Amino acid sequence: MAHILIVVDDHPTQDLISKLCHDRGHQPCPYSSSAAALEALPQLAPQLVIVDVKMEDMDDFDTLRRCREQLPQTVVIMISDSASIEKAAKAMKLGAYDYVTKPIKSDELELVIQRALEYQALLRETSMPGRGSHDQYRFENLVGASRKMQAIYRLIVKIADTDSTILIQGESGTGKEAVAHALHGNSSRRDQPFITVNCSALPESLLESELFGRNKDAFPGAVADKTSLFEEANNGTLFVDEVNAMSPHLQTKLFRALQERQIRRLGDTKHIPVNVRLIAASNESLRAKTRNGGFREDLYFRLAVIPIEIPPLRERMEDLPLLVNWFLQRYATQSGTEQKEIDTAAMERLLRYTWPGNVRELENAVERACALSEAEVIRPSDLPPHVLSETGIFEAPSDSEWRVGQPLDHFVRKQERKYIEMTLKFNQGSREKTASMLGISIATLYRKLDLKHHRG
Repeated sequence: MAHILIVVDDHPTQDLISKLCHDRGHQPCPYSSSAAALEALPQLAPQLVIVDVKMEDMDDFDTLRRCREQLPQTVVIMISDSASIEKAAKAMKLGAYDYVTKPIKSDELELVIQRALEYQALLRETSMPGRGSHDQYRFENLVGASRKMQAIYRLIVKIADTDSTILIQGESGTGKEAVAHALHGNSSRRDQPFITVNCSALPESLLESELFGRNKDAFPGAVADKTSLFEEANNGTLFVDEVNAMSPHLQTKLFRALQERQIRRLGDTKHIPVNVRLIAASNESLRAKTRNGGFREDLYFRLAVIPIEIPPLRERMEDLPLLVNWFLQRYATQSGTEQKEIDTAAMERLLRYTWPGNVRELENAVERACALSEAEVIRPSDLPPHVLSETGIFEAPSDSEWRVGQPLDHFVRKQERKYIEMTLKFNQGSREKTASMLGISIATLYRKLDLKHHRG
């Protein structure tokens, strides 16, 4: 059961929210005055706060700010009408989790509350005693409120403090190293070394020497002993990135090191015991590589004790606005400048691009836009040319669509439908959210899409 503070002076709305919370087994704490709610905040210590952005006695975002200051783990949802969408968007930049527009749809609000409480539970679990000094490796570099990312957060919490070997798979740029950092930073090894090696960045002989070390007499020209990365990571974590690029010879040596928990330097006969938690990452499916003989099956099963799949950005586009805001904040902090904002047209361009380079490509695009923009607001012209060339509010009309002489309303309807479909995709198929965002009724949405009026 969660304590939910409801700060809404519209009594029908307050009653609706209170009933929904109560019916779902939570304890609603309704207030019609933001001043009274803020006074009760420290004693109530709610898990969730739901607040109307148009409270008559509220000084802009004072309730949100006070909640964030006094109870950093409390999650805030904003309620807004169509005239206050801009305020709600600003509230999210100030730390609100999400917003819901009036008139409130019970099923939509229930889903937002459920996700917000799941997120709050993760915040609470990752702030357990002994973890507070390692905030930079918690989840700050894993931004996203999508279901796929929340599932990854929950998995990290469960497995971080085990010694199990972990295999992280995902396309390049999805954030595999950030996941490895989060695992290490939330484990009992957090005060020990975190050592990284990229298998595709080094030739085989050098990679072998780095991973397993060498004796000074190992080969001509070796004038000194070389400590292995396994030894450097002793009692800590060794992150082996792009393990899919490892040669068969090194795959065999890695398998033995994991099996026997000891390594032998090149040119030496002595075995050195090591206590290392190994996390491997691959930008292609290792299971598929085992089928065609490109990767040792026994090593695959040794690495994939606990597998983690990182989704590409195109499969969690609802996280893109959160990521953009995170990168804007980070750039402002690093450059010592005021945080820039991004206008709606530029955000739409970003949402229509497929991001083959994933989160890393988005980060580079935002940093470039910040550096080149001479204004306080990033506009489409500040975005990389390749993003602009492949996107647009509407797709380029075909020759038949440009046909001179066709009725104007026929052309407009086609382009209108494309825009509605784009908005529907952005809202993950939610017709209610799409209608609300477009400022039309659900019946009008169905009519414009030529759909039968049923839920689904």
